[in-house]
This record gives sequence, C-alpha cells and structure tokens, in this order.
Amino acid sequence: MSFSEIFKKSFLEGYTGSDMSSAQIIFALAMTCLIAVYIFCIYRLMTRKTFYSKNFAISLVALAIITSSVIITIQSSIVVSLGMVGALSIVRFRTAVKEPMDLIFLFWSISVGIICGAGLAKIAVVASILITAVLFLLDILPVAKAPMILIVNASADEGKGEEILKLAGKYSKYTKVKSRNLSSGLLDMVIEVKVSEEEKLVGEMSAVKGVNSVSLLSHDGEVTF
Repeated sequence: MSFSEIFKKSFLEGYTGSDMSSAQIIFALAMTCLIAVYIFCIYRLMTRKTFYSKNFAISLVALAIITSSVIITIQSSIVVSLGMVGALSIVRFRTAVKEPMDLIFLFWSISVGIICGAGLAKIAVVASILITAVLFLLDILPVAKAPMILIVNASADEGKGEEILKLAGKYSKYTKVKSRNLSSGLLDMVIEVKVSEEEKLVGEMSAVKGVNSVSLLSHDGEVTF
C-alpha cells in the first residue's frame, strides 16, 4: 500500500463520525418537531398585535426539521458532509426579512435543528425556555411613547408658523418640525409631537384663525426618549 493510499485511509477514518442508531435518529427528529411546534406557538403569541404570516410560521417548523435532518446526515462521514456543503452552496435566498423579530425566530429555528441533530436536545429545551422568558419579559416592559405627527394646513400669514408651533408646544414638551411647505398662499406644516391631550390640541388648533385643517396621526416609527 502506497503512502498516498495510507494517508487517504487514515484521513477518512479519522473524520468518520459515529453512526446514530435508529432510536437516536427518531428521538432527535421527534424532539426537533416538538420544539419547532413550540416555536410556532410562541411566534403566534408574539405577533398577536402585528401582522401575522401563517406561511412564515409554518416554515419555522419545516426549517428546524430539515436542519436537524441535514446535521444527522452529515455526521455519517466527511464525504457526505462535503457533498452536502457543495449542494447547499448553490442555493440562493432572495426573500428579504424586514422584521427583526422574524430574523430572531429564523435563527432560533435553525439553532434548534442544529442542536437536536447533534444529539443535544436538553440544551435546545433549556435554550428555548430561556429565550421565551426573555422575549416575553422584554415585551411587557414599559417603553417610551412613540411621538405623533401633527399635520396643519393654514394660510401663509406672517408669523403663522410660529403661532402654530407655540400652540403645539403648549400641549407637547417635545416638538420637531419635520417639513414646512409654502405654496399658493397656503402653509403646510408637519410637526412631530408627544401629546396626551390629543382632542384638546386638535380642537384648539382648529380654532386658530387662518387654520384650514388639522390632522393628528400615530405611527409605528422610532421612539424618542
């Protein structure tokens, strides 16, 4: 036997993983499925106030099981693992993940598949419980109130803009002019405010001479502390 053959044999034998029994494989996939369904339920609860995508939630379960199957498969030998890496490297994902919370659940699902596929289901269970506790704890913590958008259309009289800002400052400690547009003798102002007495602000602003319309909108943008 030549040196090259001896080297190849020792290399492949050194990197050949231990075969999992049928019982171990079934247990790993079953635990993956159970935890993935648990992630599905947590995702549904966390998105109860926002847009919920059923297809994305189902994909979390499928992704965990597929990942676990891949990890179990590549443990058989280095040849299979290298072939799997080569096959997966040609896959291109072009779907953009817009919500940071969706990205968290994606990584959670993939991690569960990897951990359970490696035969460490206990770590996956403990990690899932810890992640759930952290997510719900941070979700119920009070945060700063998001500012509102005040839109005012008025006549372009001299000093009208300052009068509008002064009145807005009466009900809001925080005011920031986002835009000021002057055209055809009309003034359009968009002001960011943090106000609790919304009805009083709109009513008093509408009563100002020269003000044609007032709108107060809420938005889900950045929160100002």
